[in-house]
Amino acid sequence: MNKKIGMYSSAVNFIAVLCFAVSMLFDFDEGSYFFSMFIAFSFVAMMCGYAYFAEKNVKSAGYVSVAFAAIYTAIILLVYFAQLTTVRLHVLTQQAEALLDFQQCGLLFHYDLLGYAVMSVAAFFAGLTVQPQTKPDKWLKGLLMVHGVFFFSCLILPMLGVFKADQPTWIGVAVLEFWCLYFCPIGVLSLLHFSNCRE
Repeated sequence: MNKKIGMYSSAVNFIAVLCFAVSMLFDFDEGSYFFSMFIAFSFVAMMCGYAYFAEKNVKSAGYVSVAFAAIYTAIILLVYFAQLTTVRLHVLTQQAEALLDFQQCGLLFHYDLLGYAVMSVAAFFAGLTVQPQTKPDKWLKGLLMVHGVFFFSCLILPMLGVFKADQPTWIGVAVLEFWCLYFCPIGVLSLLHFSNCRE
């Protein structure tokens, strides 16, 4: 069952990232918010798989990845559930909209970036649990650990006021599409990784 959870969560993660990418291309905000929640759901389960199958000498790294994945998931679910409910279904005051509407680059937008900073840390520690025996596992380990670099940009850039609501939307879409291109292979390689794990 542990192996199946790792495999299924990896597959769901890949599909959710793909659907998120397509939603962004077609300017379907509600779709991107919805699929982002499933990226989070599947990511935390995937990190649990890495922790479970980690060898004894790297178990702590696996536990750290699960802890950060849980923090990431909590933040992301709050952000996108708010977009699909409060922001979408209610008429907000100008001040409330500036804080809550993701498109306004306000409070919840910055919380979202904090969430992805934490996700990057989780991915980095998951990478430490992978003991590569195959070429796909070497790629997986590298992609997970390099993903940790996103921590710095997602944490520091919002503090510097880099993101503004009046910036061209194509820039944000391009950055997110790049992230999707980067993260899709992690889902596929994780599926292969878990399929080769022994219970």
